[in-house]
Amino acid sequence: MPRTFTQRRSGVLLHPSSLPDGEQRGVLGDEAVRFLDFLAGAGFGTWQMLPVNAIEHHCGSPYQATSVHAGNVRFLCLKDLVSRGWLDEVSYEKRRNLPIGDCISATRQGFQRAASEGDRRDYQDFLNRHDDWLEDYALYAVIKDVEEQRPWWLWPAALARGESATLEEFGALHHGAIEDYRFEQYLFFRQWENLRRKARERNILLFGDMPLFVAHDSVDVWANQQCFQLDEHGQSTVVAGVPPDYFSATGQRWGNPIYNWECMRADGFRWWLSRLRTHLEHFDIVRLDHFRGIASYWEIPAHCATAVGGRWVDAPGRELLAAMAREFGDLPLVAEDLGTASPEMLKLRDDFELPGMMVLQFAFDSDAKNPYLPHNHVRNSVVYTGTHDNNTSLGWFYGLNEERQKRVLEYLLYPQDVMPWPLLQAALGSVAHTAILPMQDLLGLDGSHRMNTPGTTVNNWLWKFDWEWISPDLVGRLNHLNRLYGRC
Repeated sequence: MPRTFTQRRSGVLLHPSSLPDGEQRGVLGDEAVRFLDFLAGAGFGTWQMLPVNAIEHHCGSPYQATSVHAGNVRFLCLKDLVSRGWLDEVSYEKRRNLPIGDCISATRQGFQRAASEGDRRDYQDFLNRHDDWLEDYALYAVIKDVEEQRPWWLWPAALARGESATLEEFGALHHGAIEDYRFEQYLFFRQWENLRRKARERNILLFGDMPLFVAHDSVDVWANQQCFQLDEHGQSTVVAGVPPDYFSATGQRWGNPIYNWECMRADGFRWWLSRLRTHLEHFDIVRLDHFRGIASYWEIPAHCATAVGGRWVDAPGRELLAAMAREFGDLPLVAEDLGTASPEMLKLRDDFELPGMMVLQFAFDSDAKNPYLPHNHVRNSVVYTGTHDNNTSLGWFYGLNEERQKRVLEYLLYPQDVMPWPLLQAALGSVAHTAILPMQDLLGLDGSHRMNTPGTTVNNWLWKFDWEWISPDLVGRLNHLNRLYGRC
């Protein structure tokens, strides 16, 4: 078991987009540090979040990123750029309500004028360390701007195919805009490095999320077309999803392109190793979303409107994880193993000693053998009251019928506390080495505050909390519970 998981810890699930950002425009500043202080004061040792990668301007889902490396610059704290002298107050006030790109361009000009020699060396070192993906990302982003955000397969053919002579000519013509995108990533990585340093000072681990699949309209597919199952026009021949399950009677047709695993295997999974290296630069722990798909994945013919017509296909998960272990040693990875499990997937998880996930909201719909019930938990696992895809625990409980509510209360020994506190205590008391509680549950919020409803596209990923919702005694109560259950 990796050293990361040898200590009992607890944490909070909160995406940075859910932090209040007030007047500072961007949360990677005072708001994020204030949240770290809240975690530390309440006895938590982990901050889990959703993917923090760059996403489309019109897309709110962090699971549809334009790059598996580039960070979401909407999180940038502009006040930090002002304090460094790279963005003047007048420019900040003018641009604070404009697209972030306007501020990036002004900040780069300020950096060129005012940066110290140390900062300039730091920037060059960043460019050198990330040259395996950064140039492709900057090119892709500028072409998207020039092409008015059309997907890459609708670009002029030479650009869509990534022909070197055409890209070189384009790069020379748009050098300044490309440099802006390179510089924005430097700013993101620098601010994130500062966040991680402050988290370490408070003995808090950052827990990230790595989706299995990537968006079709992404730099990853455009720059590596041979490694995805595409036709001659750049269209997916098969797409990813999951079969009918708890969330949907027709399954979920995600639409992501599926890997050409032979291509990935040919160079020792280089693309995957680079991807994980970036995640480990940001995070102490990484959740492998849809871990089932590393063992076998649900392949849907692209012409199918739902996931019902799909089939299971084997994936080289054992080879992939072995390559990761050779490259990085102990793997601080958590397997998102919810939903339909297979013996092969469970064996793969256990052979690499990866903790799985236990969700208490799934625990009360069968009998005493339900693996999500606390008495069936194992130490090498992460227990949740619910995830970003679930209702809040309060919304979940009051959505149950009377018989199911009675079963929950009976199992929890008819607690005196109101929901969701009994469920929070059940998670903290679990034998699992890590317990993660959604921020909505700590605040006792109902279902109108959920983060995402799978299978829907409206009103998701928008939730924010307000510091005023945190009552004066909440921090003390949580600290007491974390100490009571040995998680401080």
